[in-house]
Amino acid sequence: MTERYIGLMSGTSLDGVDAVLLSMDEQGRPRVEADSFLAFPLAIRQQVLQLQPTGPNELDRAARLGNELARLYAEVVAQLLAEQQLPPSAITAIGCHGQTIRHAPHAGYTLQIGNHALLAELTGIDVIGDFRSRDVAAGGHGAPLVPAFHQHVFASDAENRVILNIGGISNLTRLANGAAVIGFDCGPGNMLLDAWCQRHTGASFDANGSWAASGRLHVPLLQQMLDEPFFRLPPPKSTGRDLFDLAWLQAQLAQQPDIPASDVQQTLLQLTAHSIADAITRHCPDTRSVYVCGGGALNAALMQALQQQLPQQVISSTAALGLPVHQVEAAAFAWLAWRFTHRLSANLPEVTGASGLRVLGALYPR
Repeated sequence: MTERYIGLMSGTSLDGVDAVLLSMDEQGRPRVEADSFLAFPLAIRQQVLQLQPTGPNELDRAARLGNELARLYAEVVAQLLAEQQLPPSAITAIGCHGQTIRHAPHAGYTLQIGNHALLAELTGIDVIGDFRSRDVAAGGHGAPLVPAFHQHVFASDAENRVILNIGGISNLTRLANGAAVIGFDCGPGNMLLDAWCQRHTGASFDANGSWAASGRLHVPLLQQMLDEPFFRLPPPKSTGRDLFDLAWLQAQLAQQPDIPASDVQQTLLQLTAHSIADAITRHCPDTRSVYVCGGGALNAALMQALQQQLPQQVISSTAALGLPVHQVEAAAFAWLAWRFTHRLSANLPEVTGASGLRVLGALYPR
């Protein structure tokens, strides 16, 4: 029988919640039937950002925000079901990533909030969440988790591929014939670009990279930022706002004062492109095709900069492989929910560094 799952993803870009309706047939073949999106209210974005650093009354603030997120998740689920004229009973389970507040695998934990129990109560659907903790318990980073899904849907005998996700953080998956899958975080994707744009223009993101394109590259600043030790770490590795936040950027700018804001934006764009290109060159030398997903795939200036840094690569979007750029991550968490339901392992130890294969997730029954 075909089973239906809903995947929910709200990432470090903080733009909103992506929802995907995924059907899985008896052979384990996925098919996206529909998708929906619900933007984050400004107050939610601000509350998430305020929880990134340590501060007073964190437990209460995190719990209250988790409840608000659950209500938003339930709203986008209801929206998707209404659009498809489906009852909650048609869905086997919701796979909910939750909103990352802290990512500290070196300290043995990663924290995503969203009150999955409340989400199950509001939707009347089983919810599977907390996908990352089991991998961390096994000694892994708990991230990235999407390479297993990339392997399942994008692997090809005909070509070696890189699947590149540019969300708040950029991460890649290498799918090469005769070689183990590898995947890791490359560094900041849209995160710093969006934060700097918000601060100086009031816009939540730099559409098509137009503001960045109006600035000039500041080479000393770029070289200084690329000296960040994270970029030299070998995989497995993962990162997030715990490192690449505005405080990190301000510390960089303190050493290079009086740079025009648009020049900083252009330099941040080049930081994303250079760090991705370096990761691909070093760790995926035998691949010639790069398929991009995530919000960064819609940034024309960023895609142009990436192509300039990788002149030997053919860069296109995952739409060429049958999945539009905005569907991939949410579809991955629907697939992870399917894996959990059937008690199938879903991590790749060679990607996360875990000591072995693990079934990921925790069930919150309807």
